[in-house]
Amino acid sequence: MATAKKDAIIYQLKIGLRDAKPPIWRRVHVRSTTTLGKLHAIIQRAMGWYDCHMYDFEVDGQHYGRPMPDLDIKSDRNVRLSSFIPGEKYRFFYLYDMGDGWLHQILVEKVLVPESGVRYPICIKGKRACPPEDCGGIWGYADFLEVIGDPNHAEHDSMLEWIGGSFDSEALDLDEINQALSQMHS
Repeated sequence: MATAKKDAIIYQLKIGLRDAKPPIWRRVHVRSTTTLGKLHAIIQRAMGWYDCHMYDFEVDGQHYGRPMPDLDIKSDRNVRLSSFIPGEKYRFFYLYDMGDGWLHQILVEKVLVPESGVRYPICIKGKRACPPEDCGGIWGYADFLEVIGDPNHAEHDSMLEWIGGSFDSEALDLDEINQALSQMHS
């Protein structure tokens, strides 16, 4: 019965891309039994990343991800959120793409009881499109937006071609995000 009780806890997490101006974030509901490895997959889908790069979580000074003993990164596969989250207002970090350095702050906003009929994980809110992979981190993203926003810029056409023709930095499709999340096993 203790396991069922742990399953009954839902964390409302706000995942924000650090230094993004204006802010880029997602609010997701996940089970407390979710591992950091699975949270990585949830963040990838919720933010719109393609899982093409290295990542790690920093929790209380310890790093978790794909095990790399030489870098003191421990496996994230069996570390459940409930094993380290003490409650609301707890913060930890997720770094995606060591080269571009997409740093996300994860804030536990609420601890909830699951709603009947709701499939977890689920994204309930967010703001703005995820920056494109490999655009040079948050600073490169600012340059990217400047270039595609200026039809007279020397790199305008090539940058639009690189991104597939258009990019709307304000776009966010919760249905699309939740469709991707629904394909995960809970």
